[in-house]
Amino acid sequence: MSKEYKITLIPGDGIGPEVTEAARLVIEASGVNVNWEVVEAGEKVMEEYNTPLPNYVLESIEKNKIALKGPITTPVGKGFRSVNVALRQKFNLYANVRPVKTYPGVKSRYTDVNFVIIRENTEDLYAGIEHKIGDYAAESIKLITRPASERIAKFAFELAKNEGRRKVTAVHKANIMKFSDGLFLECARKVAEEYKDSDIEFEDVIVDAMSMKLVQNPERYDVLVLPNLYGDILSDMGAGLVGGLGVVPGANVGENIAVFEAVHGSAPDIAGKGLANPLATILSGVMMLRYLGELEAADKIDAAVTKVLEDGTKLTQDLGGAANTSEFAEEIIKNL
Repeated sequence: MSKEYKITLIPGDGIGPEVTEAARLVIEASGVNVNWEVVEAGEKVMEEYNTPLPNYVLESIEKNKIALKGPITTPVGKGFRSVNVALRQKFNLYANVRPVKTYPGVKSRYTDVNFVIIRENTEDLYAGIEHKIGDYAAESIKLITRPASERIAKFAFELAKNEGRRKVTAVHKANIMKFSDGLFLECARKVAEEYKDSDIEFEDVIVDAMSMKLVQNPERYDVLVLPNLYGDILSDMGAGLVGGLGVVPGANVGENIAVFEAVHGSAPDIAGKGLANPLATILSGVMMLRYLGELEAADKIDAAVTKVLEDGTKLTQDLGGAANTSEFAEEIIKNL
């Protein structure tokens, strides 16, 4: 009997239930024994609990230590704060990991992109330290600390070492923000010294130049480590290099808790229509399996995904096909 994993499953809003169900079926078909604990969060529980993140969700994640999460809507400019930010701060999920990789059959200008964005997840402007100055202005405080900066840099180097990657690039704006980004860069350089005997190259690039370089030659990059805001922006730009948000997975990792989720939003306009592309959530599930040490199952799903994308006959509309969400998932299962 294979090991059983108890995993929290958060379907989320909009297309969330559809894409998480597809991911669940693919993961189960890979042979991994999962006992899913399904908990609801987001807009659908707001009226009853007056919060998008009820305590039972937090208790489930705290207990199981691992979660697969669908997208949850965040109001713009009003209403409740991001559930993602709340989870990251509650469980100190300090590392946001987003692999950016080209897949055959997915429309892209590039053919050989394979880098990982490691984004510090708990501070910077996303710490939410802000206030109004009368009706005249609003002020946000950019918080960068030495412990968080050193920790995320070490995470990036460890990932590079474990995955056999060749280079870590620290991205910053220390030429202008000499204290905050200057501290981040100082910490990255300090950690790089600890790995100088390895084969991992280190460099630093100013964030605006990095934006240009990624568009020009994304194949030159391997692991990027960034403060929170820059990481958020460049990870979405990275998704644009390889076919969009529908093909990029993600993870939020702490010391002993991890939450895996797709990068894309809840897309309420297509919810319930079977049009949603579940690939990013399925690939987030692949990341989760690798985190659990289920490498054979993870590789099996990744190979099946590659085969389905290459074949091109059962793709969702955003990928140029006519299949619905469940048909796409079933095709991956068939190719396992």
